[in-house]
Amino acid sequence: MARLAAIGLTALDERTNLRFAAALGRLAYGWDRRHRQRTQQNLQQAFPDFTSPQIEALAQRSFEHLVQLAVEICQTPRLIHGDSWSYRVSFKNIDQTVELLNNGQPVILVTGHLGNWEATGFLMAVWGYRVSAVARPIDNPLINSWLLGIRERRGLQIITKWNATQAIVDVIGSNGMVGFIADQNAGHKGIFVPFFGRLASTYKSIGLLALKYNVPVVCGYARRLEPGFRYEVGTTDIIRPQDWIGQRDPLYYVTARYSRAIEHMIRQFPEQYLWMHRRWKSRPRHEQMGQPLPATLRRKLEDLPWIDQAAIDQLAQPAPA
Repeated sequence: MARLAAIGLTALDERTNLRFAAALGRLAYGWDRRHRQRTQQNLQQAFPDFTSPQIEALAQRSFEHLVQLAVEICQTPRLIHGDSWSYRVSFKNIDQTVELLNNGQPVILVTGHLGNWEATGFLMAVWGYRVSAVARPIDNPLINSWLLGIRERRGLQIITKWNATQAIVDVIGSNGMVGFIADQNAGHKGIFVPFFGRLASTYKSIGLLALKYNVPVVCGYARRLEPGFRYEVGTTDIIRPQDWIGQRDPLYYVTARYSRAIEHMIRQFPEQYLWMHRRWKSRPRHEQMGQPLPATLRRKLEDLPWIDQAAIDQLAQPAPA
């Protein structure tokens, strides 16, 4: 069934396929009330100054993007290869990233559910870099196997998210590159760092790996350029070992900084972000208990050089219901 759907979504030329996908996204937006409301609520949280019509339009475009992304994933192996990528890809702020990738040292790559995150790893493999990406397997084993084949067709290695620690350590130990999609809710065990003006539970694993093995963290993206199937690949931040030396809480610093980089990416093209994720689902203990911002957390926030007192005061406010 998934293969038939893929054939149907990619039967015409690429621009027509993307226009058809956008139309399907608009239908899904009207039909899926639960995810529509969640998307609108998250957008209102992230962009409190936006008007209701702006929120509505951005939410609908996010749905359109999701279906267009499905089309792109199906077509990626056919349309992006060694002879075509230079036509389909442009670059922004990647000089230092390329230098890091070419120096033979391990690198951690971080992105969010933004643009075409699948294309990021795929392109790296096409360019000849040895890249391993951490991914959660799809619940349906047949769909998971089909998607895995697409992802690995050009040499991208997929590390299953569950019990992935040793595989990741092996990649870093062999001076490889490992990629993470790092913008999902991490539950009650995560670190609560700022994300669009509200504390969000964020995974510790990326920061722990960076600190333990002195590995730089490159925060980047691949976004769709209209009218379609062309991308801009860019870097928003590079977190180097010397950046966290001297920090009172290096793990908090690294986690907050890559989360800030992802936020910066999203603000540039919010219509290509999956706003339906429950990013702020988990809440810190002090919020659950109705208590003020703990002094220890306040100090961690004050140590972040890009956070001012007004931002801290906002983060200290009780979360909206």
